[in-house]
Amino acid sequence: MSAITDPMRRRWIAAAGALVGGHALAQVMPTAEDVPGIRALDEYRAGRPLKFGRLKLVVPRIADNGNAVSMRVVMENAPAGDAGVRSIRLFSETNPVPLMARFDFAVPPPRVEIESRIRLAGTQRVVAIAELGDGALEADVVSIIVTLAACLDGS
Repeated sequence: MSAITDPMRRRWIAAAGALVGGHALAQVMPTAEDVPGIRALDEYRAGRPLKFGRLKLVVPRIADNGNAVSMRVVMENAPAGDAGVRSIRLFSETNPVPLMARFDFAVPPPRVEIESRIRLAGTQRVVAIAELGDGALEADVVSIIVTLAACLDGS
């Protein structure tokens, strides 16, 4: 039997791939320890716990210019009706104004997806928070490397 068709070898390779893949997924999912200490964020949370997994903040890992960094916020499996998303906020770890954006919904949308651009004052972590109708908070944290910083003048 050749090494390529050996069933035991294929099992070992599959097991190693699953182990590596599982480890990579575990590192991608943020936790409460990944949330930076931002006073405006702490005041907004008011001690409420953050849940991770459904809200996704999509930004480039490296931004060449902090003046216009593309971002996308998506809520997977957003609850419907009164329990739906009431607002989404973006917080910056190092910008002069930590609350970068706030999107309020008078009526919870059936699908939550926001695309825009943000300004970043250097390399930092950005936090997206979605507040649901029952007051629960869904979150995502992303680290971004910025090569050319923006909003250094307080804007």
